[in-house]
Amino acid sequence: MGATVTAGWPASDRGLFDIPDGVVYLNTASIGPRLHTVTRAGEAALERFATPWEIRPADWFEGAEAVRGLFADLVGGRPDCVALVPAVSYGIALAARNVPVRAGSTVVILEDQYPANVYAWRRVCAERGATVRYAGRSPSRSLTDAVLRLVDERTAVVAVPNCHWTDGAWVDLERIGAAAREAGAALVVDASQSLGALPLDVGRVRPDFLVSVGYKWQLGPYGLAYAYVDERWHEDGAPLEESWLTREGSEDFSGLVDYVDRYRSGARRFDGGEFPQFISMPMARAALSQLLAWGVDEIQAALSGITLRIERRASDLGLDVEETQGRVGHMLGLGLPRGVPERLGDELRRRGIHLAIRGDKLRVAPHLHTTERDVELLVEALTACL
Repeated sequence: MGATVTAGWPASDRGLFDIPDGVVYLNTASIGPRLHTVTRAGEAALERFATPWEIRPADWFEGAEAVRGLFADLVGGRPDCVALVPAVSYGIALAARNVPVRAGSTVVILEDQYPANVYAWRRVCAERGATVRYAGRSPSRSLTDAVLRLVDERTAVVAVPNCHWTDGAWVDLERIGAAAREAGAALVVDASQSLGALPLDVGRVRPDFLVSVGYKWQLGPYGLAYAYVDERWHEDGAPLEESWLTREGSEDFSGLVDYVDRYRSGARRFDGGEFPQFISMPMARAALSQLLAWGVDEIQAALSGITLRIERRASDLGLDVEETQGRVGHMLGLGLPRGVPERLGDELRRRGIHLAIRGDKLRVAPHLHTTERDVELLVEALTACL
């Protein structure tokens, strides 16, 4: 059933989530709420793994290929361009190993960007005599415009998210991707805080590498992430490790010592070791299937309605809020003009309200389990605590 926006409140799918009564969970941007179908898939996978004699050679690949295809559907791409990796840092390290960064060139990132898409570029720049340039927003300039001002003929890489991780401020990847290509630079995207809740089409954005964790807005298990790798890097791209599972013919277990230098097709050469993930893969399959059944456009529309209601109520309390047109619809940051009161987080948790404090902001990240009553409880708590 797709989420829909009504004149009052989006239809709630709370019953699909494993969230008990009395819990107001507004922290999807940290860890996504668990779907019952994902829990059941994990339990069934544990049971199956308890009988290893029933696991066939084909099972090492079939589940992974199914998930690869679902993720490709999520981003509007081809399964051959999807690598299964253990973390965003792994996928960004793949990009940093393959994208040329020469002495005197620059890598453009956001100011206060999430570190998973920062540290690899700092190391590369330090090792090769390049420079990291930080794009900072201001009241008169959006994050997108701040990035575009720094992209020039010296730029080797633009490494950005689709939105800021603390408050959902939007980054226009299509405009930035076009500017990067015009400058001869690579585009590397960490989509962890948007993919699954905000529509993204790799055919329009055209990233060189796009990486996302699976346990936030994709509602999947921890320890499985995804890397979309453009075709230009497939033939000669260098993986981070030399797994036997990524070699051509690895499906034939009887011939594993007939060593070959050729990799499996497409982005499979970049798969992390132990990518079959017998427990996590069925959970990821259930989560991605549910997202596609809802439709990401519908998810974004429903969550936009929820955060707009929170935005208006928070403004009435005197909190600073990124206006709707400047942010994504699935999360927002509530600025506290006088700073974060001591023990605010503890008091909110005592009231059953779970969100994130990031700097001087409260980051609110609902999902389709969020009800109108949840928002009322949030407002009551903020009124009492601030």
